[in-house]
Amino acid sequence: MARLAVDGSKSIYFEDLGAGDIALVLIHGWGMSGRCWDGILKPLLEHGLRVVTIDHRGCGRSDHDFADLSIDAIASDVAALVDELNLESVILNGWSLGGAVATKAASLLGSRCSALVLTAGASPIYTQKPDLPLGGTAEDVAGVVAAMDDDRVTFLAGLANAVCAKPISDAMLAWMGDAFIASAARASSTLGELAHIDQREMLLGLDMPVLSYICGQDGFVAPEISRWVADNHPRAKGIEFPDSGHAPFIEERADYVSTLVEFARAV
Repeated sequence: MARLAVDGSKSIYFEDLGAGDIALVLIHGWGMSGRCWDGILKPLLEHGLRVVTIDHRGCGRSDHDFADLSIDAIASDVAALVDELNLESVILNGWSLGGAVATKAASLLGSRCSALVLTAGASPIYTQKPDLPLGGTAEDVAGVVAAMDDDRVTFLAGLANAVCAKPISDAMLAWMGDAFIASAARASSTLGELAHIDQREMLLGLDMPVLSYICGQDGFVAPEISRWVADNHPRAKGIEFPDSGHAPFIEERADYVSTLVEFARAV
């Protein structure tokens, strides 16, 4: 079991698989764990990629009793892991809230981050801004956090049912629900940060290729936010999955893998 000590006596869980000069670091979404990537892990390795997965602090097999569960803290863990593994070049791929983590981590890593992938990423914004009215509202996020804190088990079971737009198996739904409920109850504060996050300046300042996956039926991150990245970052491209919900690596697995591998090889 691979663990990295961070924040004093606490530690996070990670896996480092395959080999290569460039590592693809997969950063999961809120409340999940690195296990969410299992369906694409073997295909990525078979394509010759080195793949690193990480469990956010408060999620999966990482410690849950961190005082700081913020997006910035999780991003600092990603940067610390890159240091620990002596990686000179990484591609960061963040799903959902993991997109905000990946954007921040890319800014911390500087030239060691060779490219950024936002998979239905909650970056650069999640809620509407006065000059960019995309997404929901800060009040929406506050309501979600309040509902979760009021009845966590019921709320998270419903959340699992909303991830995918296409039908998935009962086993997959149960797995998602179990992953959500296994996260720290205090992790709702991490989700709450999305109410006010604005990484536009940070994202546009990253001089690297960016790939934005745009999911047309996404009920979590507004497709227009992912499309804004493709339209406004000078080195970005967008890939549209019009029929996909929030998890294209599950709903569009073959096409997701092929496009991700193509992008990684071009870096």
